[in-house]
Amino acid sequence: MWLAAMLCVPDVHDLSMCMCRYKHYERWATARDFPTENIINDGSTTFENSLGAIADLELTIRCKKIEDDIMVVAGDMLFDHDFDLSQVVKYFYIKSGNLAIYYEMEEGENPQRRGILEVEPSSNRITAFYEKPTPGVTSSRYASVVFYFFKRSTLPKVGEFLHSDDSNGKYSFGHFMHWLVNKDTVFGMKLPSGFQLIGQIGLSEYKKWVNEFAERRKKVMLLQGEPIVFRTYARVGLMGNPSDGFYGKTIAMSIANFWAEVTLTESTRLKLLPHPLNDPTEFGGLADLHAISRKEGYLGGLRLLQATCKRFYQCCAEKGIALAKKNFTLKYDTNIPRQVGLAGSSAIVTSALKCLMKFYQISELDLPKEEQPTFVLNVEKSELFIQAGLQDRVVQVYGGLIFMDFNKELMKSRGYGEYEQLDTANVPPLWLAYVGDPSDSGKIHSNVRERWDRGEEDVHKAMEEFAKLTNKGKKAILSGDFQEFGKLMDENFNLRRQIYGDDALGATNLDLIEIARKHGSAAKFPGSGGAVIGCCNDENAKVNIILNFIFFRGLPIMYTWDPLIWLVIGFLSVSLLCPLLSK
Repeated sequence: MWLAAMLCVPDVHDLSMCMCRYKHYERWATARDFPTENIINDGSTTFENSLGAIADLELTIRCKKIEDDIMVVAGDMLFDHDFDLSQVVKYFYIKSGNLAIYYEMEEGENPQRRGILEVEPSSNRITAFYEKPTPGVTSSRYASVVFYFFKRSTLPKVGEFLHSDDSNGKYSFGHFMHWLVNKDTVFGMKLPSGFQLIGQIGLSEYKKWVNEFAERRKKVMLLQGEPIVFRTYARVGLMGNPSDGFYGKTIAMSIANFWAEVTLTESTRLKLLPHPLNDPTEFGGLADLHAISRKEGYLGGLRLLQATCKRFYQCCAEKGIALAKKNFTLKYDTNIPRQVGLAGSSAIVTSALKCLMKFYQISELDLPKEEQPTFVLNVEKSELFIQAGLQDRVVQVYGGLIFMDFNKELMKSRGYGEYEQLDTANVPPLWLAYVGDPSDSGKIHSNVRERWDRGEEDVHKAMEEFAKLTNKGKKAILSGDFQEFGKLMDENFNLRRQIYGDDALGATNLDLIEIARKHGSAAKFPGSGGAVIGCCNDENAKVNIILNFIFFRGLPIMYTWDPLIWLVIGFLSVSLLCPLLSK
């Protein structure tokens, strides 16, 4: 297996093996046209009189006069067929140091039978290596698979270790790596799964492991037809927005009314399927094309899938994670209204990310939950130049009702803020209305960013005030003071209007707020514009708001209050009706 994998990589140009029982391997080599001069005889015939792995490595370096970078692999290690060696070689050349390959141990695996390493997450540098540690020495579950790359400058250290007091007669790779990480730079690269170090066993045990790998593969083949499906919900900003992009504080909630769903199935080629409605390629005529383009723009969800895949591969490469060599087909569906500030784009990206993580067996140890919103934001901002902040992505990754503090020091030092889950049972009665023919919601941000960057006092003070309103809003939610929460919603919008100006907010958006407030409801934008979220406890006011939106504006509207209202609206045939629920 290893021989075939290595011969497929152009950067691997010479193979040597150091073996005991030399004659057996010499016969193996002649039968396969493998150069017998590359089979190094260490003179041992049994495990008991063997030199040790590091002594064998030193013998090979010396006999073959090697003065180049080398890859070292234990010959008794099995791996899955979709392992991509070329990714590992590429990563080694990118990093300016030696490289050790590791995997995350499964539940039940005993770390006392492995070399265990600790990795610094941001640089992927190995900070400690323990050979078969006793309990309590380390909490790490990262295990070495005896698969290493060494820089040419490191090769003299092999002999140095053998002749040092540190070796103490222990010539295994584990003891050498324990010594080397304190002498030289060693990086780590994670392999998701599919490796098994067999160790000192007989032929029957070897056949057992081969059969077990074959059974694993059968199970994988059976699951290939099973799609991976993830659904992410729309979100509404309840308090503090839009200060999330300015080191502020916000409260937001995911809602079950609207969602984006991504489906991944394994396939021979990588395919991204366009959505029949959101990525149209055929039209009834120019008038039809004009109407659809004017209302929905030119950018569907296909670009989001492609950008997510590109960023995912890049992220794994930067984190030192070797992905399995397999392909997939990706498609999406969504009912989130477009361009009304309900985070439809990030919902698609978040669902796609979760599908890719499951498909490639990437855990939250590899891409922590608190870092996933930043990944989603980078897809949109860096790849597609979509104006956005972290708030939406945090809520969609975590789900439910979230209090978020984007403290500047935390954001600068680690890239994410403090996120607190609140009980959705404390959410006040809310309603949501949105326009059917929106403009691009991204334009609503106007020139506030430039003013912030220039240090304008009014903008900075406004963002501080948004944070104070959010703190008060959290207190009102926890105490169940819905009247106070509604008052704070109004203050949030008034401050936003003051700092952004009416031209930036738009006449239609302001009209929505005016209708709600005229009938006694607190109201604000749940996002960047095109929709309004309100808090109202008065039953008569609720009915008046509903009737006004329906008869005079023709706007879809959603509610959290009693079923009688839903029946009335159903009778009036308002589209997209369902109760507003937190996830």
